[in-house]
Amino acid sequence: MSALTVHSIPGSPFGRAVLVALEEKGARYRFRAVAPGTLKSPAHLAIHPFGRVPVLEDGEFRVYETQAILRYLDRTLPGPALTPAAPRLAARMDQLMNVNDWYLFPGVNSVIGFQRVVGPKLLGLVPDEAAIAGAMPKAHAVIAEISAALGAQRFLAGEALSLADALLGPQLDFLRMTPEWAVLAAGHRNLDGWLERLNARPSFAATTWDRVEGLARAG
Repeated sequence: MSALTVHSIPGSPFGRAVLVALEEKGARYRFRAVAPGTLKSPAHLAIHPFGRVPVLEDGEFRVYETQAILRYLDRTLPGPALTPAAPRLAARMDQLMNVNDWYLFPGVNSVIGFQRVVGPKLLGLVPDEAAIAGAMPKAHAVIAEISAALGAQRFLAGEALSLADALLGPQLDFLRMTPEWAVLAAGHRNLDGWLERLNARPSFAATTWDRVEGLARAG
């Protein structure tokens, strides 16, 4: 495989998901930081026509959309498989990845995470408490569903880490940075245990916001 390059914003949960998968596979890669204010610039639109992150480059091949990147990496890289062989477990993985993209990020992390973390840290904004309160009912519903799907398993799609963990783990770890997490996770303590297991893995330790900022500075 050619040299792999990931274009993303340090701290992005979607970008972190790709980095986690690369770390789990033991792959070598380069990280190219994207400044938040440049997403709609001609230079970035040339590699992502919708002005988002992450983007993966594998030599002359380029792919965007996190799920597509994750599946590409799992299909092409050696190392442990991140998709369950059992059809029902694979279906559960796929379902949860879509829960992330349709329900967990839109209207939950895009509101609560942005208002509590991204806005204040990167843009100097004051949190919009009304927006946060308005997102909480959906957040409760999504967290309850993810907790139910996890149950007593070690990981979201069984006893082995899958792409679902790589994708949802960074999102919930990001949400855990907000005071709302204590309210959302009450009664769903299996999620705290799951996040602790994930964060104990070298792949998650290597892809924290601080570590990725270090990669960006190193070029």
